[in-house]
Amino acid sequence: MARIAGVELPKEKRVEIGLTYIYGIGLKRSQKILKDAGINPDTRVKDLTPEQEKDIRNAMQGYVVEGDLRREVALNIKQLVEMGCYRGTRHKKGLPVRGQRTKTNARTRKGPRKLVIGSGNKEVK
Repeated sequence: MARIAGVELPKEKRVEIGLTYIYGIGLKRSQKILKDAGINPDTRVKDLTPEQEKDIRNAMQGYVVEGDLRREVALNIKQLVEMGCYRGTRHKKGLPVRGQRTKTNARTRKGPRKLVIGSGNKEVK
């Protein structure tokens, strides 16, 4: 049962994939960490020895992960909002930030459609 950076890694997965469960570590960074630690990426998380876990923790020393990274991202967004720049106002309004269209699509940011009663075509008699 490997617990690294406050995250329980899934036992049956390969270490290479298991490390990606940590916020801030993707596949490339996980491969680099394992290379620095000298661990075979194909070993399963359940087969790691305590020494290997310690080697992984030491190899991860220079990276910002989990809580610190989440805090840093939240502060960056807060700074944009306080500045009042375009990206900050988009964050505040809950709209897409990176130039996507919003007439159609953008449902992930905008949430479910809000029905406006009486907005359809009116019949003329």
